[in-house]
Amino acid sequence: MSEMVSNSVRKSEGESGNEPVIVADKLTRYFGRKAVVHDLSLSIPRGGVTAFLGRNGSGKTTTIRMLLGMLEPTRGSSRLLGHDSRNLPPETRARIGYMAEAHPLYGWMRPAQLADFQRRFYPRWNQELFEAIVAHFRIDSKTKAGQLSRGQRAGVSLGLTLAAEPELLILDDPALGLDPVARRLLLETMLFYTRGKGRTILFSSHQLDDVERVADHVAILDHAILRASCPMEVFRGRVREVVLRFDGQAPPTPSVPGLLRTQRFERELRLTVANFNGHAQELAARAGAAAVEENELGFQDQVLAYMGDRGDESFFLNSLRAEA
Repeated sequence: MSEMVSNSVRKSEGESGNEPVIVADKLTRYFGRKAVVHDLSLSIPRGGVTAFLGRNGSGKTTTIRMLLGMLEPTRGSSRLLGHDSRNLPPETRARIGYMAEAHPLYGWMRPAQLADFQRRFYPRWNQELFEAIVAHFRIDSKTKAGQLSRGQRAGVSLGLTLAAEPELLILDDPALGLDPVARRLLLETMLFYTRGKGRTILFSSHQLDDVERVADHVAILDHAILRASCPMEVFRGRVREVVLRFDGQAPPTPSVPGLLRTQRFERELRLTVANFNGHAQELAARAGAAAVEENELGFQDQVLAYMGDRGDESFFLNSLRAEA
């Protein structure tokens, strides 16, 4: 796609000297005639935190389930820790931690019982770490999981996941529905987990302020298509807003490579552009603008530009003003 922001994956691999922890090659999944994920290719090197972003229904959970071998792709392939996702051996699965959306737990079990059950599948189980995380979330060990708050269930789920000491941690919207205190505890634990040990986290989220705090790499999925995949600092530096102001009515939107979004006002066009070459004056001259301004955008506005519908947008209250 012309608006794609991406890093040089081969360069990153060469610098790290490691095989990527996650590789997807044209991963595609149809449900009926609808492509939920289409030709997704992605490479994530070892270490750091990758945020997997997109609106509800964009295909994030479907992608995660295919990566983990829980869902067969229609076509394409993926590898985790060097192994085909469709045939992950038990010893490789023991190196992967997965925290599902909504933090499902056996409601009749207490935290200690859940840990006793979970530890049977993981040879490197760290009971001390599990108990520390449960205490960090202020969870009463005598309370059954079905009676815990959503934030407390998230804490138990995270403890069960991290106590296995996985090399790769995959979290599907872990902050969903959590209050600010529980979200902060979750982020603190994630950051501590990756610190200095070459561990890797892939997590999906709608909390963009949290993403900005913890992510080293960002991947954006929208309408089944991977729109961007690059380090955070690359993404932040490549998406710009160009404001064109006119003496009269704004003309049709000029052709701009990498155009993500156009906001149209009576005498103004606001263009959000990926990989903008900085030639704002040249663009203004072609469009016949009387003035031009190039602005940096906040991270949330940059991400939302990728998730919005392409084409011109007019502020919806303009039509009401015209009718008044």
